[in-house]
Amino acid sequence: MAAALALFFKLTPLYVTVVLGWLAGRYLQASGRHIAGIMLYIVTPSIVFSGVMAAPLAPEIILLPFLVFGFCSFLGITHQALARRWIGDSSAAIMPLCVGSPNAGYFGVPVALLLFGEEGLAIYIVCMLGTSLYESSVGFYLAARGRYSVPDALKRVARLPSMYAFALAVTLNLSDVGIPQVFEPLFDNLRGTYSILGMMIIGMSISSFRGLAGNLRFTALAFFGKFVSWPLLASAFWWLDVTHMGVYSDAVHKAIFLISITPIAANTVVIATMLDTSVKQAAGTVLLSTVVALVTIPLMVALAF
Repeated sequence: MAAALALFFKLTPLYVTVVLGWLAGRYLQASGRHIAGIMLYIVTPSIVFSGVMAAPLAPEIILLPFLVFGFCSFLGITHQALARRWIGDSSAAIMPLCVGSPNAGYFGVPVALLLFGEEGLAIYIVCMLGTSLYESSVGFYLAARGRYSVPDALKRVARLPSMYAFALAVTLNLSDVGIPQVFEPLFDNLRGTYSILGMMIIGMSISSFRGLAGNLRFTALAFFGKFVSWPLLASAFWWLDVTHMGVYSDAVHKAIFLISITPIAANTVVIATMLDTSVKQAAGTVLLSTVVALVTIPLMVALAF
């Protein structure tokens, strides 16, 4: 329980950052839409690139992002099918992002550093890349299909740079080419930017603290998918690998489990803002999930680790 309390206090700055983002949007007219473009096209690909470059890429490690990508895709597609039947409005388009995309980056990276240290953080980032790949491909495509035709949605996916950053980093890493030392401070600064702007954009997207839940059916299904379905799937994989397959270490199991219990990704708001699709619903649901995670993550970590 002491570890849970320490983690609880460690997370407090993230919530302060959300409030600062709200103040910037409310009183400084800061534009979340402009920052969304910077995050999606510049900052996120940089984090993907530097994370892969720092990871030890054994064959089973290279497969980790695709494993997590598969988990995200399965959860996102199945819960969108439920949303179309149960909710029945345009907000169903962003359900795959709310359920399939955990906030493994903006929220999870600081928590992973606290729990696992620098060495464990590299494994966590490799797992996290699966969520970035999902957001930049299947998740973005399903959300874009709410407004665009199939060809237009695919064109928008093809313009997202995170997948190309991942492929380039794998190629360079396997060729024993590292990041030049002179650029290392740049990527360190971008990692901090990733967390700060990612949390602030949630606050910028909230125009009022009233009515955050929006459509209660949407919020209930998103919460069920993120806080029940995701941890159950991660726990099932942990049990299956330990008892039958024996492929991955305990560090990998813990990294995937941590991804599963993080709140809904702030990039859900980023993408909803760019697509102009149910932005307030996305922002309110993300913020509420982040508040819930303030309590649930320390408790779940204390129980599982």
